[in-house]
Amino acid sequence: MKVDRLVSIIMILLDKKRIGAQELADMFEVSLRTIYRDIDAINMAGIPVRGAPGVGGGFEIMEGYKIDKKVFSVADLSALLMGLASLSNMVRGDELVHALAKVKSFIPADRAKEIELKVNQICIDLSPWMGKSDIQPYLEKIKAAMQESKLLSFEYIAHHGNKTVRSVEPYQLVLKSSHWYLQGYCHARNDFRLFRLSRMSNLQMQEKIFTPRDYEKPFIGFAEILETMQTEIKIRIHKSVMDRVLDFCTYEHFSPDGDAYYIVSFPFIENEYYYNILMSFGDKCECLEPLHIREEMKRRVHDIAALYEN
Repeated sequence: MKVDRLVSIIMILLDKKRIGAQELADMFEVSLRTIYRDIDAINMAGIPVRGAPGVGGGFEIMEGYKIDKKVFSVADLSALLMGLASLSNMVRGDELVHALAKVKSFIPADRAKEIELKVNQICIDLSPWMGKSDIQPYLEKIKAAMQESKLLSFEYIAHHGNKTVRSVEPYQLVLKSSHWYLQGYCHARNDFRLFRLSRMSNLQMQEKIFTPRDYEKPFIGFAEILETMQTEIKIRIHKSVMDRVLDFCTYEHFSPDGDAYYIVSFPFIENEYYYNILMSFGDKCECLEPLHIREEMKRRVHDIAALYEN
């Protein structure tokens, strides 16, 4: 049972007069049985939630009840504030401001300093060090389009630099590995697609309203698939790029080779992305084996050298 889900249900019940069990189950992607267990847990915590039967029924907090601030522990409030604060840095909006204000209102005066200290122990900054960091207008425009069920149009740079114009029904914003994506139904492809916001330009919300269709959330957990596709190659690196290589494998993959070099078992997939990773290490990295990857690296180095011959 997740505490964050219980707290979220409490916040929803405070905000709405009544909400159905199925709506809660869909919202949190859990079963009805789980929702009923959550409601029982909330009642056991001292918050009187009652069920209203029939059409238009659902769960509601008994009228006139005010939550005791002691319901939330220091850890609960700290976790909520950290999550809301980090999200509000990227996705601004009245709903987040109101949520932050509500959570802060639960903080007892004698615990405020302790909670502030715990919140400040972790800083979550989702903005990149360099590059296109100001995507706030795009996030706000996509949020508005999703809320109003309006089509979005934009120019998109796909693989190999291909530029296309897309008309898309927006369904979900996805934050993956510090990059924002839009999950939507693309009219050009007649299917659901993930679009990276940094590759968009000229984003416009159209006046045309679409009827939302059933859809599945995007599959974004590729760890198991990558493990089946990856193979280990042997590279020799200079210690000056060791910190960068550690972004792709752990120190257990390193074996010292003299005072200034390491032999590394490096996870690799034979595609442009991974070849570009090796190339990015420059002359501080040499592929030792297998031979065909070493030969391909040699060919690429020769092609780059040929660009500068004239």
